[in-house]
Amino acid sequence: METNLIIQNVLTPPVLFFFLGILAVLVNSDLEIPAPLPKLFSLYLLLAIGVRGGFELQGGLKQDTLLPTLFAAIMMSLLIPLICFAILRLKLNVFNSAAIASAYGSISAVTFITAESFLKSQGISFDGWMVAPLALMESPAIIVGLALVKIAAPKDRPNERVMKWRKILHESMLNGSVYLLLGSLLIGFLTAAYNPDGLEKIRPFTENYLFYGVECFFLLDMGIVAAQRLPALKKAGSFLILFAVLMPILNAFIGVFIAKGLLLSSGNALLFVVLCASASYLAVPTAMRMTVPEAKASYYISTTLGLTFPFNIVFGIPLYMSLVNKIIPSVT
Repeated sequence: METNLIIQNVLTPPVLFFFLGILAVLVNSDLEIPAPLPKLFSLYLLLAIGVRGGFELQGGLKQDTLLPTLFAAIMMSLLIPLICFAILRLKLNVFNSAAIASAYGSISAVTFITAESFLKSQGISFDGWMVAPLALMESPAIIVGLALVKIAAPKDRPNERVMKWRKILHESMLNGSVYLLLGSLLIGFLTAAYNPDGLEKIRPFTENYLFYGVECFFLLDMGIVAAQRLPALKKAGSFLILFAVLMPILNAFIGVFIAKGLLLSSGNALLFVVLCASASYLAVPTAMRMTVPEAKASYYISTTLGLTFPFNIVFGIPLYMSLVNKIIPSVT
């Protein structure tokens, strides 16, 4: 791995603010972001990348790589939970295995946004329509996880805890983050197609300085939350700690070869790999708390938010960029 990529990634404001949040917890500072604001920041970032993605999707319809990339993204969100489940069942029960597998089959929008910032800092171009696979990868992983519970759970599971498929589909496809991301993507797409003036009016709200500032604030809060989750990793045990680091790397290897087959540019390839390697700590935990109460939230939240998210933000993105440069160097 190119060490300078790690240094350049770490020395960007969003990542430095992430470290500042971690340090605040370690030194027992009373720094905190008031409770309503992190949720607002999250909603803003989802709205902004969705609208921008819709703009770019309108122009990307003529690109040959668009539909194959969307199909590959959905397939990965179905395949990764199955691989994770098989590995996790070596040590964990059905419920914990399915919940964690869903989280790793899904995505982290903030990791994706950080990867975009990394590409901009490196002067590497990418297509905004890559947010479309981001929007499509959350729900399938949740559905697979819940299907695994329904199929593999003990037959004597209490009936009141067994959800009907209609409820499962509703929770996976209409949770807040997926709904907002898909809706913003559609609004951006329609605005770019039929109201170019509206496009220019909303652009300052979704791009450049405002977006970058909110990203820094959000990663500051994520640093605080991630550091607070670190003690829970001790309860998770060495098996889950290793899983939380090695599984993203394995998924990244799979993703980079798929990106090579799709003939993606290096920037798009990195974003695709990041989608494969990241894990959800928002939508999936919310769905799992409601649908699989037998699973331990401390397992699937501490692994994704306490370890995988920081690993990807600091080391993963440069590592995956290095993989892209080595495996598909001819694609620009």
